[in-house]
Amino acid sequence: MFDEIMQKFENSPSQQAVVRLLLERGFSVNDDGRVVSGGIEIPNTGIAREIDVDRRVVDATTDELLEDEELRRIFQNISAVASLKDLAPVLDLTVLTVYVDDASESGIIIDVTDQIAARDITIRQLFTTDPEFADTPSLTIITDVELPGDLINDVRALPFVRRIEIE
Repeated sequence: MFDEIMQKFENSPSQQAVVRLLLERGFSVNDDGRVVSGGIEIPNTGIAREIDVDRRVVDATTDELLEDEELRRIFQNISAVASLKDLAPVLDLTVLTVYVDDASESGIIIDVTDQIAARDITIRQLFTTDPEFADTPSLTIITDVELPGDLINDVRALPFVRRIEIE
């Protein structure tokens, strides 16, 4: 789906940057063509500054998103979810991020979480990046405790794992 969305803006890398930011941040577009997070409007100038484009590019992109019925349905229904990942160092949490070879393979989440549950470790938060919307899909798990070495080795040894990161 991500590729299909980006193809609609293939002639404008600047508009693709706007679309990518909206998807990554979970920002939606309201009926007035304004970028919002929930009910809070995000100024187009701020979005433009973030990705180094002119504000008019943001305006043009949101107009095009609303003109295309399929894109309208997508971008009017996106929502952001709060992540503990960036707070982990402050809250003394552990973040395990697993990058996989093929995100469409079934059983990835259950195989990783089974390894964690087998050690009686509570998961505070778990989220994945959608392989349709991310260049490098990943599974991120946040726990209250430091992960033991044997768990890390066992997760790393799973056949679908390309690499892991621990923060």
